[in-house]
Formats: sequence, C-alpha cells, structure tokens
Amino acid sequence: MNNGVIFDLDGTLIDTPAGIVEGFLYSLKCLNYSDVSVLDIRNTIGLPLEKAFASLLNVELGNELISLAIKNYHKAFNEIVLPKAKNLIFPGVVEGLTNLKERGYILAIATSKYLKSANNLLSAAELLNYFELIVGADLVKQPKPHPEMGLLVIEKLQLEPKNSFMIGDTTHDLLMAKDAGLRSLGVTYGIHDKSKLETAEPELISDNFNSVIQYILKQNLRK
Repeated sequence: MNNGVIFDLDGTLIDTPAGIVEGFLYSLKCLNYSDVSVLDIRNTIGLPLEKAFASLLNVELGNELISLAIKNYHKAFNEIVLPKAKNLIFPGVVEGLTNLKERGYILAIATSKYLKSANNLLSAAELLNYFELIVGADLVKQPKPHPEMGLLVIEKLQLEPKNSFMIGDTTHDLLMAKDAGLRSLGVTYGIHDKSKLETAEPELISDNFNSVIQYILKQNLRK
C-alpha cells in the first residue's frame, strides 16, 4: 500500500475564488440574475457547478438554466483566471509539492471542478505533472462531502488511508476525507474560516501551506 496526499484545488493550491466569483457574476448577469450577492456565490464554492447554480438560481437540478449558466461560467473562467493561473499559486505550494514527491508520497487531486477544467487550470499553472491522478466531480456519482471521491482515489492509487492525507479549505473536503478513512488537514486561507473548518474535526488547521506540508513530513519520520 502507498502513502498519499490528496489536494483540493480551488482555494487550496491556487487562489481562484476571486476569479470564480467573477465568473459566476458574469454568468448570472447573462441570465439577467442581478440580485445574487458575492457572499451567496462564495458560500457555494466547493460544490459542483450544477448544485451551486441550482441554489443561486433557485431552480431544481436538471433545469435548462443551469446548463446555460455553466456554459457562460466556463467562458468567463477561461478568460479571467487561466491566463494568470501561474501567478495565483499560493505561497509554498510548488516547494511543498516538490518535497512530498521527493519523500515518496503519491499526489492526487480531488476537486469539485470537472476533470477537463481541473486539467486546464493545473496545466496553466504548470502544476499538472506533480499529480498521479486527478478526480473531478464528473467522475463520481456523489460529489463532496460524500466519500466517493476519496474512496476512488484510495482504490486507484492503492493508498493506505491511515497514512494518507486530504488537504482542503472547506468542510466539504474534510468531511469527504473523514468518511473515506483519510486523515484530514484544513487550511484557512481559502473559503472556510477556522471556526467553520473545526466543525469537520480535522487533524490540523493551519493558515500556512508550508506548515501543513511540514506536519505531514514529520508524521512520515515517525513511521
């Protein structure tokens, strides 16, 4: 069995929430929905786009408005975020990923983005080659916080859950990890603050990516 580290993407590795909000505002404006606040949008980050837009548009899943909204959103995200993706990488991420790889950890992504969008963002940020597996919301039937995504990564990479970690900035990430048997680590510089993250009972909460990596590496020394 392998030891691995699974990462959320938006708000954990790359500072995309502001761009996500811009994309949502653009999409909603195209549909003549102008009374949705930035806070409302931020509260949906971490959910699959279908669920996020269903909530913001106040419609049922499957409504044709959602497909239009997602199409508009992708257009805006590609124009707003992707061109500056490399500059949006959080401090310490490149060094941290490199350190984990050198110590033999297998790295993966578990994101609420669709696989194509996740690959595009990671490629634009020049981070794609660090990861053995990318799992997007379109590869599972039950998205975060359901454990299916975590269990899929464990199965495909043959991970030992008790020695593998999930790092994320929302309770969606941490609850997924908990129910999949993974060790969960929260970061506060993304969407959810410390008090919110504490409700998911992670092993560690930090405001610094590097300190999370150092915590993992110290665990490895004790094995």
